[in-house]
Parts: sequence; C-alpha cells; structure tokens
Amino acid sequence: MPASYANHRAQLKAILLAWGMPEDNAEVTADILSWADLHGVDSHGMSMIPGYDGLRRSGRAKMDARPKIVRETPVSALIDAGGGLGHVPSHFAMNVAIQKAKTVGMAVTAVHNSAHFGATGYYTLMAAKEGLIGMACTSASGIQVAPTFGKQARLGTDPWSFAAPSADGVPFLLDMATTTVAAGRIRNKANENLPTPDGWVLDKEGSPSNDPLVAKEKGGFLTSLGGSPENSSYKGYGLAAMVNILGSCLSGATLITDPMHTKKPQGMDIGHFFMAIDPGIFRDQADFEKDVAQFCGDLRATTPIDPARPVMVAGDPQWAYAAKRMAEGIPVGPGLMQQVRQIAQASAAAWLLD
Repeated sequence: MPASYANHRAQLKAILLAWGMPEDNAEVTADILSWADLHGVDSHGMSMIPGYDGLRRSGRAKMDARPKIVRETPVSALIDAGGGLGHVPSHFAMNVAIQKAKTVGMAVTAVHNSAHFGATGYYTLMAAKEGLIGMACTSASGIQVAPTFGKQARLGTDPWSFAAPSADGVPFLLDMATTTVAAGRIRNKANENLPTPDGWVLDKEGSPSNDPLVAKEKGGFLTSLGGSPENSSYKGYGLAAMVNILGSCLSGATLITDPMHTKKPQGMDIGHFFMAIDPGIFRDQADFEKDVAQFCGDLRATTPIDPARPVMVAGDPQWAYAAKRMAEGIPVGPGLMQQVRQIAQASAAAWLLD
C-alpha cells in the first residue's frame, strides 16, 4: 500500500539521522528526496538510498559535511561541499544565488567536492518560487555514456533544469537528463526485474539491448538523448559536454574524463552549477509572469493528436503526480522497499512504512 507523503518523508529522514547526518542537514536532504518521489521523479528519491548507503559505508561521502563559501563576489560564489552528499550544499548554493540575484539582478554559484544532489528541478523551482528564473546542472559520478560514435563510456547522465515563475502560479519547470532516460529509471527496472524499453541502453558492442543491467554490470552504455546518431544523439552529447563545462570546469571539480574521478578519498568530487535571474531587471515582473502564463497556456491549448492525451508543458506531469500522490500516497516497488527496509534495520533507524 502506498505510504503517505508525511510517512515517506519521515522514513527518509529517520535513515539519514541514523547515518549520523545532523538534524538540519537531514531535514533538507529528506525534503529534496521526498519532493522527487512526490512529483513522480522516482529515479531520484527513495531509490537513491541504497547507492547513498554504499557511499557512506565506503567513506566516500561524509554524512556530517558542511558547505562553505571559498570564493565570492557580489554576483558569484564558489562553494566547497566538504565531501558530503550534494543536497545540502546545493540547497545552500541556490539560496546564495537567489539572495544575490535579488540584490544585483542575477547571480551564479558553483559547487565542488560534492556528490549526487537529487532532482535538479528542486533547485530551479526554489528560484521560481521567489519570482526568479532558475537554472541548474550537475556533472555526474557514474561514467555510463559513450560520446556519439564512441565505444567507451566518457560521460554521465549530466542533467540540467530551467524554471520560470508564472502569473497563474504554475511555474514552468524543465528537468531533464542529457541521456534518453535518467540512470535511476533503468535502476528501477532492474530493482523490479523488468526489461528496459527500446532505445534506453546499448550493449558493450553498441547494439540495442533491453537488459537493465547491461549498462551497469555488463560493459554497456546508456544512450545520449536522441538514442542514435541517426536520431541526432549528438545533441544530447553536446548538452552533456555543456553541463560538464559549467559543473566541473567552472567549479574546479574533478573532470569525469580524469582517471582520478573515481579515486577521490572523500565524496565523488562532482560539480554543480546554479544561476538565478531577476526578470525585473529587464521589465516589470508582473508583465513577465503574465507572458509566461500566456505562452504556456497557448501551448496547452494546441489541438492534440489524441484527445485523451492533451498537450502539456514542462512541469505539468510533476504537478499532476504531486496532486495524486499527496491524496493517495507514494508507491514504492517491492524490490526497492525490501532494500530500504534492510538498510534501515542495519542502521537501527525506525521503520515507519508498515
């Protein structure tokens, strides 16, 4: 039976606290993870707990890390995550960008010495809720994607997000991997012993596969957005390169192409990028938000191919998921539930989902 949002969030926080994460850090991290599951981003919520547990037990991510600003100007800040999970330093970094943007009109922050930070859209939505345009992206810890025409993994899923406030109170929220699908969606198929759809993964010879384990355990790859050179996978490849330049080259995080990437003693040293823009430096804030609402409304009003599948804009599926799951609870597959239960028991965390 699906768990209520409150219980789901409380379970996540209980595990994080049992791992030794300080109360305030656990509160932020649990909020970001539960936000993902509530909004249908199942690849970046509770399903990340087994992976985070592995980072914790191996000493590669410190649960008590605190972010700190190490370089700053009125329009920028470089933040050291301290070798912990990425949620807290990213929340901190976007807040810094928001406050600076409110003062000077726009601001950029970058984070290094970090690890996986959850759903990218959470951070851009922080800006949109403050009436700002938000952008964010992150390099990745997992090397899982071959460049177009390549037969060697050199990139990660390398996601980015863009959000904008709207006069109707429904922000535009684009949150996407630069691969055909996020790695977590493939992991979720593996958790439940289900095949992947066509176009998600390639085997080690570059041939299409439906095995969810092929990219992680059998030498295969995730596909760049587009899926194949014939379907313009160079676009996903190019976006992934852009993300790494902003996330790693700008912050000084270890490049994913550097052999040292997977050998850092603390954390994964991946990098994040955040930007906040005040529309008011260009025009009246209300007029901007009115135009965003008008534009998105016009797109939704497009005549659909199938009346049962209306045209949506980025963010609409997430808002629908949130409404449904807040009312009916958040589902967790039995395979994942068993893994999380075992992790909770091993760390002496209270079990709240029965």
